[in-house]
Order: sequence, then structure tokens, then C-alpha cells
Amino acid sequence: MSRPEMASSPRVERLREIPSIDALLRATPAKKAATKFGRPMVKQALQATLREARAAAAHGRPLPEESVILARAIGAAARNYYGLSEVINATGVILHTGLGRAPLPVRAARAAEQAARGYSDLEVDRETGARGRRTSRAEALLQALTGAEDVLVVNNNAAALLLSLAALATRKEVVVSRGELIEIGGEFRLPEIMAASGAKLVEVGTTNRTRANDYRRALGPKTGLILKVHPSNYRVVGFAHEVGVGELGAIAAQAQIPLLYDIGSGLLDRYPEVPPEEPSVTEAIGGGADLVAFSGDKLLGGPQAGIVAGRADLVEKLRQHPIARAVRVDKMTVAALEAVLRLYATDRRDEIPLWATLAVRQSTLLARARALSSCLPTAMARTGEAVVGGGSLPGHAVPSAELVLEVASPDVAAARLRLGRPPVFCRTDGGTLVFDLRSVPPVDDDRLVRAIRYALEQA
Repeated sequence: MSRPEMASSPRVERLREIPSIDALLRATPAKKAATKFGRPMVKQALQATLREARAAAAHGRPLPEESVILARAIGAAARNYYGLSEVINATGVILHTGLGRAPLPVRAARAAEQAARGYSDLEVDRETGARGRRTSRAEALLQALTGAEDVLVVNNNAAALLLSLAALATRKEVVVSRGELIEIGGEFRLPEIMAASGAKLVEVGTTNRTRANDYRRALGPKTGLILKVHPSNYRVVGFAHEVGVGELGAIAAQAQIPLLYDIGSGLLDRYPEVPPEEPSVTEAIGGGADLVAFSGDKLLGGPQAGIVAGRADLVEKLRQHPIARAVRVDKMTVAALEAVLRLYATDRRDEIPLWATLAVRQSTLLARARALSSCLPTAMARTGEAVVGGGSLPGHAVPSAELVLEVASPDVAAARLRLGRPPVFCRTDGGTLVFDLRSVPPVDDDRLVRAIRYALEQA
């Protein structure tokens, strides 16, 4: 006797309604997209879109129409095909990590393009014809600007820290204050970086208070390094205390143990736009640190890079370590960094977009916001506060001006702006869209208005 057929569940029936990849690829929109973007790209996007549709059906949500599946997949294929897009940053976060952090000066962008378009003397000494070091010119500029004995350039500051720990403290103890066990972007934490380097973490003090004697008691024959980390993406305020670099440098010198100071944000020198609590490279080197690690694409205003400056014998240990080759920079980064450093060397810091942006008066921004508001319905101008962002100057507000629009569905409108041409990134606040002009160059004002108008018309 045969078993009775089991009725299909509603879930199974819904899954059967989802078209196959082959059927979708035969559809006219997919064929046209395959001609433009390539069949592999369209197929990959369709597969991802169908996975999302199946997951939605499995949870009882309605299936999208075939036309919607095709539109989503083709849109994804187009975004992947065209790659990075130029965007308008109206978030008020000047060094926005998601949007690329520091925009490069024109001279640096041209230098990177020139290096990319042809051959260059990247690793050749033109006098002797022998092989040279690709970062030697940038490192010479940094030595002159900071007063460091020697400098090493790698591809980012996390790499600089990893290399320093591996070269100086593998299988040794590294003493760090508990208040400085930071987490940087992407959930990368200092203890994990230290474990990857082969060093052993020794925590001293408490989250809010660490004293000089806490460090002294932790030092011993197995100590390889004292590490001080500037918390560049948060502040500990109130009942708090930390040991300054000068006092900590004296402790390290007495114990004959190197002091590495990771200042993070990359402020080269003391500038009036920056609050005094933000450490600079020159102050750290002159104040007692043996090595200073910092970023190139934050307050330095250049390309992504990690820089270690300080004692020549220690820098040379880093340079000779095998990890150094794995974290070296490419020729475009070298060219851009050199160009940025030349601007510092010749007192032309105002040509660096970061510093030019910070120098604009709030009254100038407010005048722009009022002019733009007159071009848009339901728009108003108001003063506001921007932030530097990118793990720099936490808690430091920058006076700004905002263009504010009342809209029915702010989140929908913001999504429409992000997918426009040019893409616009802004903030939502209650029932409004907020466009902070501190992070929008004046040359983008007309494009910003057109993008907003188009998004409102689509609504």
C-alpha cells in the first residue's frame, strides 16, 4: 500500500514561487545588464538577491515580484561594477571613516595619479642605480618636521603598532594602563593586536586612574616595552588620572625599557585649531617617548598610512622585522604622502583640505546655509556643531551651520539621497533631514541643491 502524499507546507509553496537563476538571466533586463556589466556580475548579484528572497519567505514575509528581484540585483551589479563613487558628505563628520576620512590636497592627488600612470624611481637610487627604499623621501621629510632620529612608514597605524610590538616585545611583557585598552574601528581591540604580535599584556591601574607607581611595580626582567595609548576616540572625564608622557618616559629610561606612545590621530605639531589635550608628534618625541606611532589619514590630512618615529636603533629593529615588508605602502600612497609633507615643510598647511575645512568661519557657513534654504521648500538654516571624527578629538565640537528640511519620511528620503547621483550622506533628526555644511565644500553647493530637489521630486 503506497503512502499518502503529504501536502506541501505554505513555506514550501512560497519557495517554489521564486524564479530560478536561469529564468531570471533570460529576462530582458538581465540580458541588457549582462551586456553592460558582464554576465558573471549579474549572475552573482541575482544569486545574492535570491538568497535574501528565500530568507524572507522562510520567515513568512511576502516574496518580491520578479521585476523587483531583477531591479535589486541589477542595481547591486552596477554598484559593484562601477566601484567607488564620489559622494557629498553633509554629515558634519569631517574625517568620516565610512566616507574615506581625509580628502587629499590637489597636489597629493596629482602626485598619486602621476605615480600610478607611469614608471617612477620608487625603489631606485638615481645616483648609484642601486636599489633604494621606497619610503626614504617621506621618512626624511618626517624626520625634518618632527625632530625624530629615524622614521618608518607602513600602511596604517594598526600595522605600525603590530610591527612595533612584534619587533620589540615578542614573548615579552608589555605594560599598559587599563584606561588605555582601546578598541579601534571594526571591533579590533588592543589586547587582540598584542596577542597577534606574540607579546604578553600586563595591565596596570584602573579604568579611570593609573599612577606612576602602578607602572613601576609592574616592571621586571620580562618587560620588553611600556605602551602608552592616547584614547583618540573617547574621553575619560571626572575622577580620572593618567601618567603623562614625561613622567612615564623617565620611568622607562630608568628601567632601560623603551616607551612606545601611540597617539593615533597624527597631529604633527601644536596648531591653534586643536585643543591642548590632543598630543602632537613633536611634543611626544621631545617629551620622553622613545617611539611615537600615528596615522597619516587623520589630523595629518594625508593618505592612509601608519608612521613610527623616534630612536634610530628601535626604528631599525622595526625596519628589519619580516612583518615590515608585509605592511609596506604602495607607490600611490608614497607619492601622496610626500606631497602632503611638502606642504607642511613649506608652511602651506592651509592647502590641506582638513585644515582648510576647520578654518572656515561659522558665519560663512551660515550664509551659505541661508542661500541654499531659499532654493528649497520647507528648508531653514540654523547654527549647529560638527565633529572632526575618524578617531580624532573626541568630545570636541566644531561650530557649524546646517540646512534643515522637513520631510514626511526622513529615513526614506535619506536612503534616496544616498542612492542618487551624486550620492548625498546627511543626518536625520526627528522629522527632518539635516545637511551640515562644515563637511561640504562650497563648490558642491549647487550639486547638493539639485540632489535634494531630485530626491524630493521622487518622493
